[in-house]
Amino acid sequence: MKIRVKLLLVLFYGAIIGMYGCLSSQKLPKRDLATAAQQKPFDAIIVPGIPFKNDNWDTVMKGRVIWAYYLYKEGYTKNVIFSGASVYSPYYESKIMGLYAEQVGIPKEHIFYETKARHSTENVYYSYLLARKLGFKSLALATDPFQSAMLRRFTRRRFESKIFHLPFVVDDLKKFNGVNPVIDPSSAKATNFVSITDNESFWKRLRGTMGKGIDWSQHKNGKVEPL
Repeated sequence: MKIRVKLLLVLFYGAIIGMYGCLSSQKLPKRDLATAAQQKPFDAIIVPGIPFKNDNWDTVMKGRVIWAYYLYKEGYTKNVIFSGASVYSPYYESKIMGLYAEQVGIPKEHIFYETKARHSTENVYYSYLLARKLGFKSLALATDPFQSAMLRRFTRRRFESKIFHLPFVVDDLKKFNGVNPVIDPSSAKATNFVSITDNESFWKRLRGTMGKGIDWSQHKNGKVEPL
């Protein structure tokens, strides 16, 4: 029975990702970018992490980092918050992405790190808290269209201040296809690393992805206070 439930959940979420992914990859990113052009510059964008494996960034990480650089270079944001703990590999996802971001051209003084998040909802939550601490007043979520679509309802329901969405526009990233910087990942390595798969069950990880690992009782009406 447990295996059947897990399979159904995987298929269910896979269908949602596919549905929203097809829609957002064609229409939403350009619309969101046009809307953001009227609001820019944001004080910061939130960029969720992704595991660093085989000593190299994969396509998704590259897309997120390059998109962050594009938004910074084009004046959409003043700062970048990279978010992510060492979840599936012994490297802080946020710090790895920051190292790549420096190499492609984002100044170090405009890069900030959130290192607690282990799930996508936590990427947004802990980065929002960091932004409040830093005194930032406007935020956007900059990631791939699939993750952006999955988090839209969460960002609407759980935060008093609006979090804009800036999923990347594939056409704007094509010019960076040949960019492949080399980094020394040693400074981003975590000590005493334990993979999330070793200390959290499938069900607990799924709940974490849905934001159930966050203590919402500490926030009035279950929404994080304004920036």
